[in-house]
Amino acid sequence: MNFIEELTWRGMIHTMMPGTEEQLAKEMTTAYLGIDPTADSLHIGHLCGVMMLRHFQRCGHKPLALVGGATGMIGDPSGKSAERNLLDEATLRHNQESIKAQLSKFLDFDSDAPNRAEMVNNYDWTKDVTFLDFAREIGKHITVNYMMTKDSVQKRLNGEARDGLSFTEFTYQLLQGFDFLHLYETKGCKLQLGGSDQWGNITTGSELIRRKLGGEVFALTCPLITKADGGKFGKTESGNVWLDPRYTSPYKFYQFWLNVSDADAEKYLKIFTFLSKEEIEDLVKEHAENPGARPLQKRLAKEVTVMVHSEKDYQAAVEASQILFSNSAGEALKALDEQTLLDIFDGVPRFSLPKAELEAGVPLLDLLAVRTQVFPSKGEARKMVQGGGVSINKEKLTDPAAVIDANSLLGGKYIHVQRGKKNHFLLVAE
Repeated sequence: MNFIEELTWRGMIHTMMPGTEEQLAKEMTTAYLGIDPTADSLHIGHLCGVMMLRHFQRCGHKPLALVGGATGMIGDPSGKSAERNLLDEATLRHNQESIKAQLSKFLDFDSDAPNRAEMVNNYDWTKDVTFLDFAREIGKHITVNYMMTKDSVQKRLNGEARDGLSFTEFTYQLLQGFDFLHLYETKGCKLQLGGSDQWGNITTGSELIRRKLGGEVFALTCPLITKADGGKFGKTESGNVWLDPRYTSPYKFYQFWLNVSDADAEKYLKIFTFLSKEEIEDLVKEHAENPGARPLQKRLAKEVTVMVHSEKDYQAAVEASQILFSNSAGEALKALDEQTLLDIFDGVPRFSLPKAELEAGVPLLDLLAVRTQVFPSKGEARKMVQGGGVSINKEKLTDPAAVIDANSLLGGKYIHVQRGKKNHFLLVAE
């Protein structure tokens, strides 16, 4: 596989330094990509960079994942309107270990292959460097005039930030350049990968290597991923879409990809899956013939969920997605874990009632119209129950005299009530 050709047809190249393709054709090349460790999980905003590393390794080259333990203590001004909080070392170390575990799903860190991936931490080569050493060995090679030309600096100085640009952030590009220099000297790293917002920081590193050592290195960036409507990719009402199931359940993760627009689905299939060009073209054709079946979104959601989580999590997410629309999903509903159940019924009306009442048993009509407001009156509740329009945990009830007790609780805490085809309610026993 040719790395540049692969990324080009997938729409994953924004800017590339001249000579990059020739360097990759000449020899197995080492490249690094920096990852910010300010959280103990990656989110899908990181995925394009991670996919670049995976393609790079698949094409026979050696990827380095640099977790910015040192630079994470400062904060990169690129694309930011405010300075970020600084983290302590213990938090950063924890975050780095968590990130490596996630990256292991994408990259081969453990084999004996010459291009096995490595994780490096810039704190390790930065922590013992004194300010005087840094100023003398690094700072003297890059002029302030050069640093001032960077977009990330200009935007912050020209009124896009409330408090201007701190000296700490101004030095960020020098620190990132120091990383490239160190990896060039110790790992033979000749290429830096990153998002397009990193171009200024990356070229500072290449310039530092040229001026200090006379070496030639290269750079390649991917575009920042956006949505077709111009909105920010990866953000939902509840925040980032995380790779860690503690923060975004596999069900919600699957739903995110399933609900992207048609225009985005085709683009995301190229960027976030390893499907071939022919497979994606066939899916696009199938989608054009029957867009209502949404084959693009379904395949995208499957590929990414299996890749990030597992086949089992994907299957569970599909089953969970069908619960709202299926009349025979009682067993599947009972098998759900609590977080997925809450995700499925996110936004539906909820009613709380004492668990002790349910343990004693509550007449169905009282439950629906007195203890809760599923129905405005017992009369309306009785009429719909007799007509077969009420389900408890996906099981139809037709006897208005039925009594509901703790045996109906899902996970010992919840009861799902459905009124008609589209009205769902969640009762919470506390």
